[in-house]
Amino acid sequence: MFGMKKKPQATKERPGLVVSSKPNSVVSEQFRTIRTNIQFSMVDENLKSLVITSAGPGSGKSIISANLAATFASEDKRVLLVDADLRKPTVHKTFRVRNNDGLTTLLTDRGTRIEDMVYRTNIEGLYTLTSGAIPPNPAELLGSKRMDELMKELEEEFDFIVYDMPPVLAVTDAQVMASKADGTIFVLPKGQATKDEVLKSKELLEMVNANVLGAIFNRVDKASDSYYYYYGEE
Repeated sequence: MFGMKKKPQATKERPGLVVSSKPNSVVSEQFRTIRTNIQFSMVDENLKSLVITSAGPGSGKSIISANLAATFASEDKRVLLVDADLRKPTVHKTFRVRNNDGLTTLLTDRGTRIEDMVYRTNIEGLYTLTSGAIPPNPAELLGSKRMDELMKELEEEFDFIVYDMPPVLAVTDAQVMASKADGTIFVLPKGQATKDEVLKSKELLEMVNANVLGAIFNRVDKASDSYYYYYGEE
């Protein structure tokens, strides 16, 4: 069994991790619905890796990534949430762990072991790999052969991997990873992303033959449970 040596530095996650703090809430139920829809969309294929991205910043994609990863972990799966946003990482803040090393360490130092970089969270079955030091060349690192090798290594150790990526319009990182992962989910915050931005994002993902499974419409109704999520296929 693949053992994780690192432990979180705190016992509580941020309030945004609602599937853990409020498992019976409307929001948590929406995440379970999203999980089911994703599984149905890939019923004839083995879905091992999922990229979460958006058109621009401030979409809530990182919190969605964390909650979705936790939801998959509740199915007795070993799930890894990878902070592949090597420009503005947030996973370490969500789970309140250190970010001295992580993904960039594994990519640049072949002597580093995965089990020494991964944190076991307080959620059963959920593990995190933080970004590590912010590099000067994120897109090059993510597009490297070493990243391909690392993805295969991670898929051998975990049942499902969620990659939290930067916005697709800001940098090429999401395109690079979307071309490698089994599926991609696009986060659309109500009232923020314009039609042109969404269409441009869709075009950029199609250019790299990304398997876009659908979109999560975020922040639709604040009248109940703070958020409402909607999943819809293209």
